[in-house]
Amino acid sequence: MPVHQATLTLHPAGRGTHEITAAVAREVVRSGLRCGVVTVFCQHTSCSLVIMENADPTARRDLEAWLDRLVPEDDPHFEHTLEGPDDMPGHIKMALTRTSESVPFADGRMLLGTWQGIFLWEHRRGRYERTVIVTVLGE
Repeated sequence: MPVHQATLTLHPAGRGTHEITAAVAREVVRSGLRCGVVTVFCQHTSCSLVIMENADPTARRDLEAWLDRLVPEDDPHFEHTLEGPDDMPGHIKMALTRTSESVPFADGRMLLGTWQGIFLWEHRRGRYERTVIVTVLGE
């Protein structure tokens, strides 16, 4: 089965969801494959990936706010605190969400739903370079 693999280097502007759908779609096209699956894998422990609504940003803001309430900064029970108050919450948020997503494609186009997009979810306040591996498998 033919495979195309690429590394996306991302520079998200701090905490929040950052859409990467177009970058992943470009790799599907670059693969030259017509039908199969594309996987996206995030190589970090304080950000994650999510397929979420891409039409109304308030849906993503509500999700982000909900997770912030679930995992607040400065929890007195955290031992891992040397990298700042948002580091351990970032690790927990990553563990509660996903580091990879898979999307089928046909005719060289991802089969996402009408309102679905792929997002890198940065859980830390700072600006970090993030790498995401895109693997396209198919025929």
